[in-house]
Amino acid sequence: MNQLESLRQHTVVVADTGDFESMRAFRPTDATTNPSLILKAVQKEAYRPLLDRAVRDYRNESLTHVMDRLLVSFGTEILKIVPGRVSTEVDARLSFDTRGTVERGRTIISWYEAAGIPRERVLIKIASTWEGIQAARVLQAEGIRCNMTLLFSLVQAVACADAGAQLISPFVGRIYDWYKKSAGKDWDEAANAGIDDPGVKSVSRIYEYYKTYGIPTEIMGASFRNVGQITALAGSDLLTISTELLAELEQAEGDVPLRLTPERAAQAKPERITADEITFRTMLNEDAMATEKLSEGIRAFAADARKLDGLLGAAATA
Repeated sequence: MNQLESLRQHTVVVADTGDFESMRAFRPTDATTNPSLILKAVQKEAYRPLLDRAVRDYRNESLTHVMDRLLVSFGTEILKIVPGRVSTEVDARLSFDTRGTVERGRTIISWYEAAGIPRERVLIKIASTWEGIQAARVLQAEGIRCNMTLLFSLVQAVACADAGAQLISPFVGRIYDWYKKSAGKDWDEAANAGIDDPGVKSVSRIYEYYKTYGIPTEIMGASFRNVGQITALAGSDLLTISTELLAELEQAEGDVPLRLTPERAAQAKPERITADEITFRTMLNEDAMATEKLSEGIRAFAADARKLDGLLGAAATA
């Protein structure tokens, strides 16, 4: 048995890609996308027809409308490959706009449903800002399921759960990046690997909290830098993994031991956290890593959304 097969025994494997052929090769249950992944995909000749079709069919609409139509087109094609769900991201430029996020989420779901896809197979991906979390509260109440992304701290996870979010995507690799950069020449890779990786520790704490308090929100570790981070989280509800790391897991023989279990989580006895706005903003502000990585992530996704706008605009005038 290879490590990918072994991992599937403990955790739902999700593909973190916009590439259809990779999904067919690795057979994930779900798939996640974001504007960065779609931007990368549409620059390949194989996916150019999807971009051209969106531009042609919605020529008289705004670039924002065309971009969301393109994301839904990708999601629709992905759902022909994966048996589970696809995550489609709301424009990061709405990360601090609750009403705008709600409206965009409703629109995206309506387009999927018009294509014959039930809303249960779609997760609306939203940044885990306070405003984004309140948007998720509204959408979830309407039966629109949300995947909370750009999540770097326990207080974000607690607030997402309080809002009834279907799923959270805590970022492992970006947390690791921050601590490694902060330590500089004093960084000890061996001492910060596997279960001792700071990103792994963060997700493990969230897992312990959720399982201790019987929180149903799903946990999907994301943003991995190496296979060791993935195998250290075996037992997480889901893990979304790049095609490069899926290939490494598939090529490596051996068993992946179960690391996270509700029984072990209960032994941690984490302290309960209040999910009100003041607590959220105070705790997030006190966490330099989470504050910086959340802001950086929003800026990066927004920049790629603008690049995608540029591609769509260029295609419309070609």
